[in-house]
Amino acid sequence: MDFELTPEQEMLRDTVREVLSRGYSPERRNEVVGTTLGWDPKIWATFAEIGLLGLTFAEEDGGMGAGPIEAMLVMTEIGRRLGPEPVLDCALLPGALISAVGGDAQRKDLLGRIAEGELKLAFAHGEPGVRWPAADTGTQAVREEGGWRLTGRKHPVSHGDCADLLIVSAAIEGGIGLFLVDPTAPGVRRTAYATHDGLRGASFEFDGVAAEPLGEAVDASAAVQGALAGAQAALCAEAVGAMEESLRLTAEYLKTRKQFGVALRSFQTLTQRAADMYVSLELARGMSMYASMSLADGIVDPVVASRAKLRIGRSAKHIGEEAIQLHGGIGMTDEYPVGHYTARLTAIEHTLGDSTDHLRYLGGYVADYQMVEI
Repeated sequence: MDFELTPEQEMLRDTVREVLSRGYSPERRNEVVGTTLGWDPKIWATFAEIGLLGLTFAEEDGGMGAGPIEAMLVMTEIGRRLGPEPVLDCALLPGALISAVGGDAQRKDLLGRIAEGELKLAFAHGEPGVRWPAADTGTQAVREEGGWRLTGRKHPVSHGDCADLLIVSAAIEGGIGLFLVDPTAPGVRRTAYATHDGLRGASFEFDGVAAEPLGEAVDASAAVQGALAGAQAALCAEAVGAMEESLRLTAEYLKTRKQFGVALRSFQTLTQRAADMYVSLELARGMSMYASMSLADGIVDPVVASRAKLRIGRSAKHIGEEAIQLHGGIGMTDEYPVGHYTARLTAIEHTLGDSTDHLRYLGGYVADYQMVEI
């Protein structure tokens, strides 16, 4: 198996790193996430210009035709700089659903506009009180004369506050269908909020709102499962970038901060704790690559995605907590970045299933293995 990046992949990684490095210092990010929108439209436009918003879309649909490995590289750089732009939530994830089940006209219209940065979508799938993985949905789609109408509630919807169009999962005869809904249409109530990691979300209530089927009004459970597996892999990659920077900040602090007249790195216990952080990072990096490379090989396996997400969640908790503790009081301040990295890692751990959810899910497959390590 070849783990080396191609020259094109290295160029993509370096370009994203440069854009985010120029756009965000810790102070600049604090300013941006404090705005109403919570991210920078200029950087969003730059992402569209260099092709990131349509990175994984087919070239005939206006995208770059790249795969999961390229998405992993991009999301790792976003995590490294805590870029708040909703590349996954408003572009890559809804684009994957449209690519999978959308009709020809829908793909041609929607994917091109997403790639150009003109249209932002959000996937409204999670529901209040339903833990991952959701086997079904309480939102109902009913076919009436003149079209479809949806009734139900969706929460949380990541970056649903800025979405121009929603993809909503709803129960239909025979499974789960996907529908396009205008968030400003009559019958839709949108409640926006800020999340603890500085990003944005929304909850939606639908009361007989008009909806357009995405593709045919048939069971799209397999497409949803595949798109969410890709989203989990992307979140794992973003977490790796955030963990890398958290460890770098911590190591630098131990080298420069002095106590009792000597640098903190002189204390063996502290350096051992930093070494343990490195071990957790490498375990997480390996599982992130495993998830993305499996998708690149055409293997869409929820078990693989769940194993990766479980490892990422455990590593994120360890590295985030240690980064703050090894920094001491400064690690808790809003001005210093390490606390923001920990907040984002915590949010990723709780998105699309937390460690407890994934451990429970994987426990259902214990009988399939001769040896299991917990």
